Amino acid sequence: MLEGASDEELMALVAAGDQAAFRMLMTRHMRRAIRIAQGIVGVAAEADDIGQETFLRVWRAAQTFDGRRARFTTWMHQIVVNLAIDRTRRPRTEPIEAAGEVADPAPGALTGLIDAEETTAVRRALAAMPERQRAAISLFHFEGLSGRDSAQAMQLSDKAFESLLNRARSALRQTVETMLGDRGRRP
Repeated sequence: MLEGASDEELMALVAAGDQAAFRMLMTRHMRRAIRIAQGIVGVAAEADDIGQETFLRVWRAAQTFDGRRARFTTWMHQIVVNLAIDRTRRPRTEPIEAAGEVADPAPGALTGLIDAEETTAVRRALAAMPERQRAAISLFHFEGLSGRDSAQAMQLSDKAFESLLNRARSALRQTVETMLGDRGRRP
């Protein structure tokens, strides 16, 4: 019965305290919340925490949701983005993922190392970007949200989001090219 309900209908039930409707929303959207958070914070464990906190806030603030003002997913994306940006502003220790990669001794390892270096350069460049630029790239490129949906999730006008995304792309490209030197410039 709940499977066919829209997100907005489920939120009306959640506002009335319906736990089954809440579980259905979590089933539908938790993975995306975690992916968006990971795109911003870059650490899987923190992204999981942000996903959990997002749905805790959805439960607690269900009565404030107004389906006439925004879709549920837009409202949820705003929560995720805000939590993730807040999390990036906290001081943190280096995650285990930051440890160096072990070289692959198999044939073709050089290609693998070059790819790994490029991936590492992109990750580092993303991590060094301002949170809002990182959020714009994550929503638009990694999550595949439209410009309009990304703008709504970040509480920006379409034009302001487009400008932010262009600045983020340019900064990312420049940083990666600087990190990789001449190899960063592809024809």
